[in-house]
Amino acid sequence: MPVDPVIVWLRRDLRLADNPALFHAAASGAAVLPVYIHAPEEEGDWPTGAAGRWWLHYSLAALAGALRGCGAGLILRSGDSLETLLALARGSGARAVYWNRALEPASGMRDSRVRHALQGEGIEVFEYPAGRLFEPDAVRTREGAPFRVFTPFWKAALTIGPDLEPLPAPQVLPPLPGNPATLPLEALALRPATAWDSGLRAAWRPGEAGARTRLRQTLAEVAPAYPGLRDRPDVNGTSRLSPHLHFGEVSPRQVAAALETLRIESPAAAPGAQAMLRQLGWREFALHLLHHFPETSDSPLDRRYARFPWRETGPELEAWQRGRTGYPLVDAGMRELWTSGWMHNRVRMVAASLLTKNLRIHWLEGARWFWDTLVDADLANNTLGWQWTAGCGADAAPFFRVFNPVRQSERFDPDGAYIRRWVPEIATLPDRWLHAPWTAPGAVQREHGVVIGRDYPAPIVDLSTSREEALAAWRATVQNAGR
Repeated sequence: MPVDPVIVWLRRDLRLADNPALFHAAASGAAVLPVYIHAPEEEGDWPTGAAGRWWLHYSLAALAGALRGCGAGLILRSGDSLETLLALARGSGARAVYWNRALEPASGMRDSRVRHALQGEGIEVFEYPAGRLFEPDAVRTREGAPFRVFTPFWKAALTIGPDLEPLPAPQVLPPLPGNPATLPLEALALRPATAWDSGLRAAWRPGEAGARTRLRQTLAEVAPAYPGLRDRPDVNGTSRLSPHLHFGEVSPRQVAAALETLRIESPAAAPGAQAMLRQLGWREFALHLLHHFPETSDSPLDRRYARFPWRETGPELEAWQRGRTGYPLVDAGMRELWTSGWMHNRVRMVAASLLTKNLRIHWLEGARWFWDTLVDADLANNTLGWQWTAGCGADAAPFFRVFNPVRQSERFDPDGAYIRRWVPEIATLPDRWLHAPWTAPGAVQREHGVVIGRDYPAPIVDLSTSREEALAAWRATVQNAGR
């Protein structure tokens, strides 16, 4: 007796391997209908930004090719998710829908609505945890509350122990039954209308195969030296797996399992493997926070900061966005971001500190810019990072911790290679002046063809004065909150 086909609703799990929904659907013995539904209006206040849409286009193309290689294919649709799933079920005779559980607030509410409606139509729903090592409700304090500080969170999580056995990818899938209608990928209009994406194309290979390659490179080249080089933007010292993780082209379980194997088989690389696993822990912590405090995507976790006197935006914000602040490390990072869709994490913190502490511009302005320009823009990570730097979130850097971009570049880009790559107009300056070019004597500037204010901007804010003003505003806010 033939078995009714089943639908696999794909979202940010654009891979074949270690995909619980796809694995269990294939194991059911039914023909599988993998579908991706483009529904940006269901993403709430944070629809995928321009760089993310670019990535999504090529990730979907790669997934479609991988599914065709298994004998099936990918169905692309656009519109309301529930209506689309119901139409696909009615047209195919499917009586079950499989998906991997989403955690972002808007996605979670949508999934609840879809689940109840499908079940009301007599369609079974199978939902699986995926895309994280721990379920957010599984890691709690002794009192049963969510954690707000990373170190005890991660210690508690490790006592549970993550499942490190990734599921295999299906080797063969039945052909799509009934020749279901599908949109051409171009109809989703994910790529930019104007050609600004050449830097992204040069830097990245979206898709599951690209993620596997990146993971292999990380294990072989990055992990052994990771503890000493992770803060250096001038070298290849980080995994750059973040966009692959965000779009689900590789699962955190796959990464954690690979790091554990490396730790066991290569004692010399063990410290690096452990340190990289801890970085996965920060990703878990971000998901934990957003799940338990969904309002923090737009509001500070520390409610005292709701009354903080942020300044009105003006030309300083645009200067920061375009990498024209006069602080070379910040400008290098912002230009790297604009060109490649990515920025080194150390530089992200320094750039965010300048915006929120020295310029005193609301952290949401920075969060929105990163959201639109980062290929790895992830609501949980973006929220955690910006609130951490601004001092208003969980496990936050104290407000009086203000990153000095000059000292940071002297320490982490000592030879100036990173600055010279992304801020070429000051590349001819000697190392002595590169990190604070406005301090170079006029004769030195003229000799090297770099006149500050003409060839490169003077600093848009004084670091010392602005730091004191920010601290005074913070102290006043805290005092007023206690009244």
